Amino acid sequence: MGKTEQLQRVKESGIVAVIRARSSELLVDVAEALLAGGITVMEVTFTVPGALRVLERVADKLGDRALLGAGTVLDTETGRAAMLAGAEFIVSPATNVDLIRLCRRYDKAVMPGALTPTEVVTAWEAGADIVKIFPADSMGGASYLKALHGPLPQVNLMPTGGVDLDTAAGFLRAGAFALGIGGSLVEAKAVEAGDMGRIETLARQYVDIVRATRENDA
Repeated sequence: MGKTEQLQRVKESGIVAVIRARSSELLVDVAEALLAGGITVMEVTFTVPGALRVLERVADKLGDRALLGAGTVLDTETGRAAMLAGAEFIVSPATNVDLIRLCRRYDKAVMPGALTPTEVVTAWEAGADIVKIFPADSMGGASYLKALHGPLPQVNLMPTGGVDLDTAAGFLRAGAFALGIGGSLVEAKAVEAGDMGRIETLARQYVDIVRATRENDA
């Protein structure tokens, strides 16, 4: 799958689910629950023990039903390993120009992290497809994203950190291209308890928020 199709799927979804946990044992089930709830784009972070094995297992299990990426990627070595394990896009908490170049070389979407206007423009000019605004709740949440989006409408912004059921619609109205949602969707307690029904329910709620917000703003 090429980068153009990857970005289209992210745009259509409006949500990138961030999967992380202290143990990797249940994360394939988590991915299945997210998909059952309507979320089709998800990233496995490299803070997860055995992240490469998890990526391979999720990729094998879900196939083309979901767009799978790797998160918390800090260097090109990890990025290339993630691609070989099945990652179709790469997400990082910071901007690494070499990592962006790697993704462009292999036609994979890349979403580096940034916060200030200078960092956002630096990431975009380096070739980022989506700029992850992280942590999105540290500078005023949706109001800050709106302030960034105003002079930078050409940049695809994805707030991550601080996106929850109460703030999701506000971030979308502020100009978010998609929402990066972690702990408020993939709840640690639900994962540890094996409560996949809870995660599926939350996924449906977020999908409904994206759909309703977009319809109201159309």
